[in-house]
Amino acid sequence: MVYIQQELERLKSEVLEMWDLVNSQLNRAGEALLSLDKEMAREVMYREKRVNAFELKIDSDCEDIIGLYNPVALDLRFTLSTMKIGTNLERIGDFCEGIARFVLDYPEVNIEADLFERTGIKEMITIVKEMLRRTRDAYEQESSSLATSIFAMDTRVDELNRAAIPIIAEHLQQVPERAIECLNLISIIRRLERMGDHCNNIAEDVVFYIDAKVLKHADNTSK
Repeated sequence: MVYIQQELERLKSEVLEMWDLVNSQLNRAGEALLSLDKEMAREVMYREKRVNAFELKIDSDCEDIIGLYNPVALDLRFTLSTMKIGTNLERIGDFCEGIARFVLDYPEVNIEADLFERTGIKEMITIVKEMLRRTRDAYEQESSSLATSIFAMDTRVDELNRAAIPIIAEHLQQVPERAIECLNLISIIRRLERMGDHCNNIAEDVVFYIDAKVLKHADNTSK
């Protein structure tokens, strides 16, 4: 049993390191978007390969633990949850790369600063960053209450996503020559909404690991 505990501790350290990398990617992608900083966007693109490598390593390590040690109960839930968390973190990293690619692909675009405010993009970035930070703390501290606290935050991200579309449509009517810009802003908002969903998935995995409760497809707002 000593050996499996050592492996589980090593796996936990590994996924927390991946978490820190994805958190850095999100911070950089958000800053690159709001400032249209191409150099920072390039850094996000370059570091995406490390995120992918982390996911592959975590998947492999989880499979090895299951195959070699046949974990049960809490240890099995931890291993399965960690594997799924790695996948969700990788998807968040993909969305960060997509935002960075927007900054690089449209270097001449001149987005009005107040449009980021009116569409809720700045608020969405702030909320998703807090969701990612809070889920990491929940995983590290083994706190299901901290994990479930992000569900209301995800609801707010969903609200901002829905509210942004008519705002962008109105902007497009006023400046139809900015159609490409507006379509890409919708794509970015959608990416941020999906990041919130993946943070929500991670929170559900943390609760499953700690409390053996399956929240997937449940009404999380009532939890």
